Amino acid sequence: MALGTAMEARRRLDAGTASAVGLARSSLERIGAWDGRLGAILSTDPGRTLACAEAADRRLAAGERTPVLGLPVVLKDNLHWKGTPTTCGSRMLEAYRAPYDATVVARLLAAGAVPVAKANMDEFAMGSSGEHSAFGPTRNPWDEGRVPGGSSSGAVVAVAARYAPLALGSDTGGSVRLPAGFCNVTALRPTYGVLSRYGLTSLASSLDQVGPIGVSAEDVGAILQVMAGRDPLDSTSRALPRLESLFPLRPADLRGKRIGLPAEYWGTGLEPGVRTTLETALGGLRELGAELVPTTLPHTGWALDAYYLVCTSEASSNLARYDGLRYGPRDPDGAATVATVRRNALGSEPKRRILLGTFCLSRGSYEAFYLKALKVRTLIARDFEAAFRQVDLLATPVSPSVAFPLGARVSDPLLMYLSDVFTVTSALAGYPALTVPAGFSEGLPVGLQLMAPPLGDTFLLEAAHGYQQAFPHHLKTPTQLPQETPHGL
Repeated sequence: MALGTAMEARRRLDAGTASAVGLARSSLERIGAWDGRLGAILSTDPGRTLACAEAADRRLAAGERTPVLGLPVVLKDNLHWKGTPTTCGSRMLEAYRAPYDATVVARLLAAGAVPVAKANMDEFAMGSSGEHSAFGPTRNPWDEGRVPGGSSSGAVVAVAARYAPLALGSDTGGSVRLPAGFCNVTALRPTYGVLSRYGLTSLASSLDQVGPIGVSAEDVGAILQVMAGRDPLDSTSRALPRLESLFPLRPADLRGKRIGLPAEYWGTGLEPGVRTTLETALGGLRELGAELVPTTLPHTGWALDAYYLVCTSEASSNLARYDGLRYGPRDPDGAATVATVRRNALGSEPKRRILLGTFCLSRGSYEAFYLKALKVRTLIARDFEAAFRQVDLLATPVSPSVAFPLGARVSDPLLMYLSDVFTVTSALAGYPALTVPAGFSEGLPVGLQLMAPPLGDTFLLEAAHGYQQAFPHHLKTPTQLPQETPHGL
């Protein structure tokens, strides 16, 4: 059968009924058989993958155990894994090979995880649909004519299509949460700083976070535990309380817990089928004993504007290094100008955001745009602080709609940016947020977003685990993809 949840694989490995090499081969074979249709994977290195798996089997045979020992994992192609391509979905870095391991990758390797592939993504993580990769779009495994969401499109699809039970993406304004909602998997944007950003190619440094992806909250807790914590190579990193509680993850008792429903997220704009599905999911939380409480985040209406001003401004600075001199294709004769290199090697979306960000930071525009966006960001963070004095969690939609058709929004950037309307606020505030599969509308997945106070990541996952034990929507897989693989679980 296809690779299932990480915890199912963990139990089989511990019992000796599966091997790390067998799981790795299943993963590679499934990628080879089906990724021509989905476009989720940019590169594999079978020799290196199987060497990691063999080392994991030796550790298992010696009696060693970690939450991820022997488990396949897919890495978004903006995370450095030494010696492998790290293209960020761009022709600009097509020839680049990572000279070192990202901290999160190094910690996974130390814990015995088995990287199997680098995943497709919107170019430099700029996109909400998975259509902006220079190497072609990623397709949604639930309907190949629809987008999977972005920018962590390939990493999420790899889990949804059961190439691997675990993946790492990155989340700037919703880049793991939106595709998770479109593809029926679980994905976390942790509290800012909980996961080191060292070795994650920067888009917007004050917003970027590594985002763990799994079939279930239990899976996400396992991979988070081995990666979280302070890193001397990242001055913004911080410790996560109750780290030991992430594995094994216990379901939270939701009786008496107050879950806030911000009015700004539940008004007009939701597709009727999405609203119905989410109301059913909220009813499930109520059945588990939670109290649903109306609340408000009054500055939400300004969040999308503030986010794109901050994000593009930081991106224009971070992407300045891609000039054909420091990074990017070089002209051996030295005749190409920086402008020529960037014109030829960057796609339309990075160009658009660089131009907008450069304008926002220019003389006469800094105070009018960027500085005001920072002030709005502070107001949004204060909204969250006030809300969490009254409730334990917040519950919102992930997206106003189910996954939309490929090509439907490519020519309308403003409509595309609206896909992030429910996910950017927690990113601006630096708060943890989790996408939980909530059911289906017309056969397509719908995600529920749960948000917690800063450093409340463990309780957030425990609450989601309790919900998923009662309502296992996350276990449903795309029926159009076959389940059998030769070395599966």
